[in-house]
Amino acid sequence: MTESKRKIVNDPVYGFITIDHPLIFSLISHPYYQRLRRIHQMALAHLVYPGAVHTRFHHSLGAYHLMSGALQELKSKGIEITPEEEVASKMAILLHDIGHGPYSHALENGIIEGVSHEAISQWLMEALNKEMNGQLSLTLDIFNGRYHKKFLHQLVSSQLDVDRMDYLNRDSFFTGVSEGVIGYDRIIKMLTVHKGELMVEEKGIYSIEKFIIARRLMYWQVYLHKTVLSAENMLVKILTRAKRLAQAGEQLFCSPALEYFLYNSITKDNFEQDPECLKRFCMLDDYDILGAIKVWSTHKDPILSLLCGWLTNRQLFKVVLSHEPFDESALDLLRKQVTAKWNISGPDLDYFVFSDAATLRAYNINDENINILFKDGTVKDISSIDNALISHTLATPVKKFYICHPKIQANGVI
Repeated sequence: MTESKRKIVNDPVYGFITIDHPLIFSLISHPYYQRLRRIHQMALAHLVYPGAVHTRFHHSLGAYHLMSGALQELKSKGIEITPEEEVASKMAILLHDIGHGPYSHALENGIIEGVSHEAISQWLMEALNKEMNGQLSLTLDIFNGRYHKKFLHQLVSSQLDVDRMDYLNRDSFFTGVSEGVIGYDRIIKMLTVHKGELMVEEKGIYSIEKFIIARRLMYWQVYLHKTVLSAENMLVKILTRAKRLAQAGEQLFCSPALEYFLYNSITKDNFEQDPECLKRFCMLDDYDILGAIKVWSTHKDPILSLLCGWLTNRQLFKVVLSHEPFDESALDLLRKQVTAKWNISGPDLDYFVFSDAATLRAYNINDENINILFKDGTVKDISSIDNALISHTLATPVKKFYICHPKIQANGVI
């Protein structure tokens, strides 16, 4: 592509985002990237926060915009970043979510077992690099942390990357949950590089603490909200049931892409050895799953039809939270109620009554740290500075146990 390409996208969060390089424009125009328009960023969170209907396309463009600002800021401080490194870093952040499927985490637990979206991202980037005659080689090196300028990888993936900055800000905007608002512009202004690593100037300490607190609040209030957990667990159960019926030879309505993954046992080897597998995955999006669930709500299998009907009409499982694991007797009582109401018994009860746990560590002191560069040249992790809020509360993992079960009211109706 030799002609100059310049596009301006009007984003509701940041205003105008500029795409001004032909290679970046080619990447965004590719069908593998355009499919992100058909995948919700927050899966089923819109059943709790109706405004949360933005897509992974939105998010990756927003992260690209923040990456552009961060690179510009670092260059203004005398950090050497070549034009090739700049373009490659921007493409790395554009591609960071390319391997997500529809309702990604539910899909990984329900249909495509043992294959993570991170692995699929890697395969897709390698396929794109081959198609684009090696023009993504530097992008792949930066994305995978192989490039000698470590700070470029840290901007893409670390505890203070532009991915997190965008999703906190964007998800807060679309859900209306103001606790997630972060001072992303100030954080970017405070970024610097010291001995090849990404750091934050001393003046940015409070903005970083707010960033980490916002992440914790958004997880418990939005991403791990008990009703969101309920909906996403129901989706996992639906996909698990559909896969089991398909493997038993039961006829199910589904798109060709969904049919491929339901009726075949797809493993890592399939993705690595059969290019067709990756192409089929890229044909799968939210519409395949939602369309199937609507039709399955009238399927003759009572378990599949019940679960699909309830999810379609937002009749979601009740979730009970606890700081301690649940006693088996509590689960047994609920199982008896489900058996009495819907005549479901044995192993099938696991689709309706189950327990699990949600864990969050807002800041991991054992992971790649967020380092603060002080004016005297000393470097300290954010959790070890004087009177650090992070070390006292947010570096400790929090675990919440929960039970999911159908709502059984006094009159026996869910």
